[in-house]
Amino acid sequence: MATLQIAANSNSSAKPAPAASDAATMSPLKMWTAVISSTLGAFMAVLNIQIVNASLADIQGAIGAGTDDGGWISTSYLIAEIVVIPLTGWLARVFSMRTYLLVNAILFLIFSVACAFAANLQQMIILRAIQGFSGGVLIPMAFTIIITLLPKAKQPIGLALFALSATFAPAIGPTIGGYLTENWGWEYIFYVNLVPGAIMVGMLWASLDRAPMNLGLLAKGDWPGIITMAIGLASLQTVLEEGNKDDWFGSPFIVRLSVIAAVSLTLFLIIELRAAHPLLNLRLLARRNFGFGIVANFLLGIALYGSVFILPIYLTRIQGYNSEQIGMVLAWTGIPQLLLIPLVPRLMKRIDLRIMIVVGFALFATSNFMNIYMTADYASDQLFWPNIVRAIGQALVFTPLSAIATSGIEKENAGSASSLFNMMRNLGGAVGIAMLQTFAQKREQFHSNILTDSVTVFDEATRTRIAQLTAYFMNHGVSDVATAQHKAIVAVALRLREQANIMAYSDTFYLLGVALVAALIASLLLKKPGHIEGGGAH
Repeated sequence: MATLQIAANSNSSAKPAPAASDAATMSPLKMWTAVISSTLGAFMAVLNIQIVNASLADIQGAIGAGTDDGGWISTSYLIAEIVVIPLTGWLARVFSMRTYLLVNAILFLIFSVACAFAANLQQMIILRAIQGFSGGVLIPMAFTIIITLLPKAKQPIGLALFALSATFAPAIGPTIGGYLTENWGWEYIFYVNLVPGAIMVGMLWASLDRAPMNLGLLAKGDWPGIITMAIGLASLQTVLEEGNKDDWFGSPFIVRLSVIAAVSLTLFLIIELRAAHPLLNLRLLARRNFGFGIVANFLLGIALYGSVFILPIYLTRIQGYNSEQIGMVLAWTGIPQLLLIPLVPRLMKRIDLRIMIVVGFALFATSNFMNIYMTADYASDQLFWPNIVRAIGQALVFTPLSAIATSGIEKENAGSASSLFNMMRNLGGAVGIAMLQTFAQKREQFHSNILTDSVTVFDEATRTRIAQLTAYFMNHGVSDVATAQHKAIVAVALRLREQANIMAYSDTFYLLGVALVAALIASLLLKKPGHIEGGGAH
């Protein structure tokens, strides 16, 4: 990294994407049609992560998948998505933005419907992988269109629209998935893509200008970087998704994949920093705002996807909620954002972006700290205000963070910036979920040991409770005293385990809060971007 200039980046050998170069000549109608349709595509791609997770048990039962293997229904989608995101900027130049985006949008819809007809686990995994590979394209392409087509003064509005896909979609996904599964059947979580998807394709078709393909770039591609990146990210994502289930490094499979991921990603970094025309311009990370913005975005991904992961598990295991009830609880994280995010661009004209980001992270962290003293009665009513605070924090964070991180990014670097920014948020989510799974399990064991040590037959309160439960079972159909006493002891043990689980979930929210405090610290290191339009930027 001898120089911080951006001359040797992945785009230096080619002209900017045709759509970007034509931005100055596009009519406002076509420009906004392209932005709205592409962000709708990004919304659908992100939604399809959470909407499927909310109905995973029903899908597993329908296609005969076991609990362990059924996780690959989500994992295959996530692996394909995270691999394709860094490739998108380059492939858009090869095939042209219009052709690449339209083809993948159509493929996303086709394979969404195909998933509903999967007859077994193998078919579902393959179909979900192709759906994820095509859907993953929609996320960075929307971001790229916003920062290349829109003038600086209008970019906050475009980024606010994109925020709906990044923060609103994960929050509302379980609500939609739960409702459709409970009332219509799990197949409809895939059919739901059709109508908005058809609208998206029509709008993209009408708004993006035709441009010639540049297939010659395939021969000049950074193939060593592409191969090492694909192998490394796929291996890492698999380790993160499957590690906790397979006891991490106690599994030879996880150990081998970890080695492959470490070697491949190390080689990828070396190749990208030395290549004349790298796939991704990693030197962008040396820019202060983009570098610290990436760090904050990675930590945001941990908390964003981690909280959406841990809350449904808590509500299922402790409160016995079904998918629709879980969706209604999480709706109070999504609905306020739908109202608040459109107001954010106005606030960005009046308030320093860094202040908005810090306040947003502080509120998001506070919402997690509000959940660190949960009890067995902690359910939808008690989660209402933490979810509202979380919604406000998320709404305030994402748009200004995106704006300040990408301020000053040249159009020729837009593809790399978009890929890195979105990939790191998704990777943060994968790391966050893996971390929370293991952390919750370890903390449950810790609290269980502490509680078990304090509950013994030598304790008067314990003997009294067992006697009360024994009498209860004797009065409710159990005639044998020994059997009734055994059931009483089992009931006490189950109660202890439930309490240990509740305390472990409380600890996970504390960990999420700490991650967000770290993100807040990273955001304090951002410098004021003097060239962003709006009063808050000067």
